[in-house]
Amino acid sequence: MKLYQFPGPILVICLLFANTVHVAAQDKWSLKRCVDYAMANNISIKQQDVQKRLAELTLKQSQLSQIPNLSASVSGNYNAGRSVNPTTYTYETQGFLSSNASLNTNVTLFNWFSKRNTIASNIYQANAYGFLLEKAKNDVAFNIASTFLQILQNNEQVHVNETQLTLTKAQLSNTEKLVAAGSVPESNQADLLAQLARDSANLITAQNNVILSTLQMKALLNLGFDIPFQPEIPSDISNIPLPSLNEVDPEMVYSAAMSTNPLIRADSLQIKSWERSVAASRGAMFPTLSLSAGIGTNYANNVNDIRNVVLGPFQDTLGTVSVGGTNYNVIGKPYTVPSQVVGGKTPFGTQISNNFQQAVGLSLSIPIFNAWQARAQYKRNKLNLYNQELTRDKDNQQLRQDIYTAHANAVAAIQKFYAASRGVDASQKAFDFATKRFNLGLMNTIDYITTQNNLFQAQINKVSAQYDYIFRMKLLEFYRDQKITL
Repeated sequence: MKLYQFPGPILVICLLFANTVHVAAQDKWSLKRCVDYAMANNISIKQQDVQKRLAELTLKQSQLSQIPNLSASVSGNYNAGRSVNPTTYTYETQGFLSSNASLNTNVTLFNWFSKRNTIASNIYQANAYGFLLEKAKNDVAFNIASTFLQILQNNEQVHVNETQLTLTKAQLSNTEKLVAAGSVPESNQADLLAQLARDSANLITAQNNVILSTLQMKALLNLGFDIPFQPEIPSDISNIPLPSLNEVDPEMVYSAAMSTNPLIRADSLQIKSWERSVAASRGAMFPTLSLSAGIGTNYANNVNDIRNVVLGPFQDTLGTVSVGGTNYNVIGKPYTVPSQVVGGKTPFGTQISNNFQQAVGLSLSIPIFNAWQARAQYKRNKLNLYNQELTRDKDNQQLRQDIYTAHANAVAAIQKFYAASRGVDASQKAFDFATKRFNLGLMNTIDYITTQNNLFQAQINKVSAQYDYIFRMKLLEFYRDQKITL
């Protein structure tokens, strides 16, 4: 099973630093340098950070929704034909320019705490995304640690293959001399030449594995593939202190992880967020009380300053009357006539002042029927809450399974490492005896090569088992307290 398939972050971050040989060269990449670089450059972390910032913006917007909204408007118009003058409210047929300005505000007084519940929901959601960002960082750090470990393991295998190739070359050189002296048959030389070809192919494969794991590391770091990457090799990983199996009992580790694992904490916050969303959508089905206020004024360029003027007094002749042969005019009672006289255009400031208006009002919005949208949203949020609870239970189950699996693998890794160590010791003794017998001509080449391959495979198995053992023990240690102690 490949190391990158195991869950769990940052596990090997510290363990590979123990007893690390400090190098002055700047092109050496320690595991800490890899992780620090990835925290600032990894694409997955940047994407999760964007999601966190979006959640924070949503929270800020919902908080500001409690503040009364304020809007201003200014407009200008040209009217032609028969239209209503906005200042005199009379129909006119002449063209004129008009403008108006207004300032309006509105605030929700009570909506069954829908806004407050929405804000609380967004607070929980923003905090949950903070833990999801932490989880993303942990996942990337873990992948870097496991890839770094894979690079070191591949380098160890290259070293073993190089040693094997050097040994085969030395045996071939010695055999060539013996063949030339007639001490051994030429078939021995041919067998060793075939073994040399196999060892060369194995070395090329091991070197290519180093290249592939290095490319994987560069992808995680978002590092240019043309930039050299040279890992900082630990001096001796066998001295790293590891916890005993009694200290990482799976149930104890699971109990500790429930309070520290970022995904579990994010699940808990998201459940609280959906609970508040349910309450907010329920409040949207009840009446909403709002307060509104506004001021405004207008102006038109065809408004005239009209004054009332009294004309007179006037006296009308009602007729004539003859008195003593003399005609006299009959004069009526004096009277006056009111009249309207145009005095010019009404100034802009005067119109603005004269037309200034104010308004304030209360409104009660009662949802009666809106195509079932509010109730559907309420039921949708309840289902989302239930789904998030299932997600939490699934994540808890997966965490418990991962911990128990890691513990079982750790037990197997310990036994495998001890068995591999004994295998190397036994194979080394067998190879030493075989070398002596081969040099004395008491063993044929095929049997000797078989013994040599057994030692080679035992060394490879020990390297893999050692790295696997350390990795799995540190994995359990991390699950327990989310940190590595050295």
